[in-house]
Amino acid sequence: MFFALGCLPNVCVCVCAAGLALQIQCYQCEEMTHDCSTPEFIVNCTVNVQDMCQKEVLVKDDGIHYRKSCASSGACLIASSGYQQFCTGKLNSVCITCCNAPLCNGPRQKKRPQSAAAAVTPTAPRLHVFALSVVLLLSSALC
Repeated sequence: MFFALGCLPNVCVCVCAAGLALQIQCYQCEEMTHDCSTPEFIVNCTVNVQDMCQKEVLVKDDGIHYRKSCASSGACLIASSGYQQFCTGKLNSVCITCCNAPLCNGPRQKKRPQSAAAAVTPTAPRLHVFALSVVLLLSSALC
């Protein structure tokens, strides 16, 4: 992982983040007709390479199929943005999502009912994952 400290014309100063071993766990399965979010499908992703979990949901004639895996952030985010137009929820739909928390490609968390106080509490703005990936890819490409 690189961090861009500053860029001048034709010169870019970068620091390599050495010694930071980052590993994530994800669910992994291929073409399952049930949501494979059970302990036997948990895998350890490759340290410092596969830093995201990927989930593909395909709608086919015989029902919904799932593919889940570890992924590198660049590959996952490119795939998810490339298939965004095909994510319709209808027959032949393909939806690819990326996330970077442990086991985040598992089942959707049930939403808790909000209290009246929680409904009016402002939330912190969230940085879109795709925008963040573009910044990371550009900064590593410049270095």
